[in-house]
Amino acid sequence: KVIFVIGSNTTANHPIIALRMKKAVADGAQLIVADPRKIGLVKHATLWLRHKPGTDSILLNTMMKIIIDEGLEDKDFINNRTEGYDDFVASLQPFTLDFAEKKTGVPAEDIVKAARIYAKAENAGLYYAMGITQHVMGTSNVCAVGNLAMLTGNLGKHATGVNPLRGQNNVQGACDMGGLPNTYPGYQKVDEPEVQKKFENAWGCQLSGNIGLPATEMTEAMLEGSLKGLYIFGENPAVSDPNMNHSIKAFQNLDFLVVQDIFMTETAELADVVFPGASFAEKEGTFTCSERRIQRVRKAISSPGEARSDLDIIDQIYKRVVKKGDLSRRPVPAEIFDEIGTVWSAVAGIDYQRLEKESLQWPCPSREHAGTPYMYKERFTREGGRALFTSAVLATSNELPDEKYPYLLSTGRELFHYHTGTMTRRSSGL
Repeated sequence: KVIFVIGSNTTANHPIIALRMKKAVADGAQLIVADPRKIGLVKHATLWLRHKPGTDSILLNTMMKIIIDEGLEDKDFINNRTEGYDDFVASLQPFTLDFAEKKTGVPAEDIVKAARIYAKAENAGLYYAMGITQHVMGTSNVCAVGNLAMLTGNLGKHATGVNPLRGQNNVQGACDMGGLPNTYPGYQKVDEPEVQKKFENAWGCQLSGNIGLPATEMTEAMLEGSLKGLYIFGENPAVSDPNMNHSIKAFQNLDFLVVQDIFMTETAELADVVFPGASFAEKEGTFTCSERRIQRVRKAISSPGEARSDLDIIDQIYKRVVKKGDLSRRPVPAEIFDEIGTVWSAVAGIDYQRLEKESLQWPCPSREHAGTPYMYKERFTREGGRALFTSAVLATSNELPDEKYPYLLSTGRELFHYHTGTMTRRSSGL
């Protein structure tokens, strides 16, 4: 077995997952780490690829060219379960070993060694985090990761796959529930008329078929004046967004800003209205982790003062906006979860009663279903059921060192301080 980690300081950002990786190595797995820094996992690695920042896709594309040149690709998987392969192979021609060594700084023999280790493994899992995604060429990086898994047949079976390590405990759950500008719950597309009609019928209201703005475009929309109001909860973008002064100026340009959080954050200081939210220990619900595992969250303590759960606050606002509903009745998380199952079949077999006894991985379409440990065993979700190779492109960073600015700044998280420090920097022990 092989574990390939790229763009993830796993020991600092996902320490429990890192412990499992270390145990796998102790049990005989090989570990490849690709990172510009000597992160904690390096001392457990079979091979460390110390590539220059921003050269991830060059490294991965060159590995794939080697795999093809040496005949190590999984021909059966490619022929039976993918499409677009010939165009993909042609697109790899620029990624020679000499070119890759010069651009990435990784010795050619190490690139070859990594390609062989990964391709020859019976099971190889690829794990990445924001070191892959948070670049101007992040899309190309992710496509390269997916291409590598397809090329070697490392999808649809145990201990393989493309495994993005989510940045927070319920990022997966937030996306599952439609916390994206282009999807409803279950990744059902906002701009598809039949999907729109389905949710209009379920929710008894008219819905827009227009895709919303991603967070990266909201800042410019605020500065331009086309985005006039914003409701932020559980986020501190005045600190976490790039270019703090730029972001603060954008928030100040809004007509109306609402912030909902458990502490008076830097973003909350800019708000017209601040709602005191509840922490994870003060509310009922579920979290869904990186492996699509849904777990119950149980209220352990009462909230201080006037603090309420996000669900309570949003429910109260909704009832006042539409001018209907019983303001004295609090929403029940279990009932809402049941409703989700009526509009998204992947969780139709999960309810709070089952979650009291076990955590479950979606898809879980019926009460008799045991959940799905890994996906795509027989087919992919694309029309026709085949995965699509994406042609490789030569993508580089827009901001490279030069004589005037000879340094690269690489940001990251610390094990003991989380994100913007809204909680951890208020802990005297840290």
